[in-house]
Amino acid sequence: MRTFSLRLQPGQDLQKELTAFVEVHQVRAGAVVTCVGSLTTTTLRLANQQGASVYRGHFEIVSLVGTLSVNGSHLHLAVSDSTGRTIGGHLLPGNIIYTTAELVIGVLDEVDFRRELDPVSTYKELKIYPLPDKKRAAKKGTP
Repeated sequence: MRTFSLRLQPGQDLQKELTAFVEVHQVRAGAVVTCVGSLTTTTLRLANQQGASVYRGHFEIVSLVGTLSVNGSHLHLAVSDSTGRTIGGHLLPGNIIYTTAELVIGVLDEVDFRRELDPVSTYKELKIYPLPDKKRAAKKGTP
């Protein structure tokens, strides 16, 4: 696994910056290794809900987990407020950095994450495909 470290600045959008990172680096299969930081706005899709829930204030990022891919990412965020109350859900655009977001991203060069319709869940779910040896060698910089 290759890793990347990045720090997001105040005012940046967490989800949009992760999407841009994935596009720039053409990440086919990645995962959030760790993320700490703070937000002034938290925008989540809560469990079994259709739309976004938006919270304003000062929040600590206590967890960000999930898979990353140019073929579609799936990320969950948990934040806590000044009383320690914690809420979490699907990461959406609209999570605005307060002071920082420090991230480590892991990239897996041997596989390709794709999102395909699952007949049981009826959602686009993760499918994992091995990359051909030629593509793996090119990613690692070998002939």
